[in-house]
Amino acid sequence: MPLTIPLLTDSDPGQTIDVSETVFGQAYNEGLVHQLVTTYLARGRSGTKGQKSRANVQGGGSKPWRQKGTGRARSGTSRSPIWRSGGVTFAARPRVYDKKLNKKMYRAGMRSILSELLRQERVFVSQSLSPAEPKTKQLDNILKQNNTTEALIVVDKEDRNLSLSSRNLVNVDVCISADLNPVNLMASKKIILTREAVKDVEERLG
Repeated sequence: MPLTIPLLTDSDPGQTIDVSETVFGQAYNEGLVHQLVTTYLARGRSGTKGQKSRANVQGGGSKPWRQKGTGRARSGTSRSPIWRSGGVTFAARPRVYDKKLNKKMYRAGMRSILSELLRQERVFVSQSLSPAEPKTKQLDNILKQNNTTEALIVVDKEDRNLSLSSRNLVNVDVCISADLNPVNLMASKKIILTREAVKDVEERLG
C-alpha cells in the first residue's frame, strides 16, 4: 500500500497524494533527532568573547630602557600584562560551539522527523495557498478555509505574495524547502507543503 499525504482542498477533502516511503516512512530515531536539533541550535550560537594577549597587542617591540642603571625595574616590553595597555595574561578566545554531524546523519534525522510528523497527522499538501495579492487578509482567509491557523508553509521557491502576506500572521511561517530545518519542523503545529516542495524534499533527502 503506497504512503500518502492528505491534500487540503475544498472540493474533495479526502484526496491524497503518494509520497516516497524512503523519506516519509521511516522509524522515529529519538537519539538521532536530539543530536540533529542540538547541533543545529549550537551552530546558530556565536562565541563573541575575546581579548588580546601580549602577542596580539600592537607595539612593544623594543626594550623600554636599558637593563641596568636607571633605578627602575627591568622590563623587556611595554606590552607586558603588568603594563597599562598591555596584553591580558590569560586572554579569552571566541568559543566555537559547532558540533560535527555528517550529511548522512542529517538526512536520516530529517527523514525521521518528517515520518513522525506524518504519523501524527501534522503534514498536509496544498496547491492553492498563494494569495493573488500580497495581503494578509487573503492568506488568512485561505488558511481558515482549510481549518488552519498555525502552520509552517513549505514552498519550492520564493513566493513574494505568500511571504509578504504571512509576515503579520503570528503563528504562520513560510519556508523554502532548501532551508527546511529540524527546529522549525519540530516547533510547527502543522506542516503544509506544495506539490513541488514535496518533490524537492524527496530529492534532497531521498
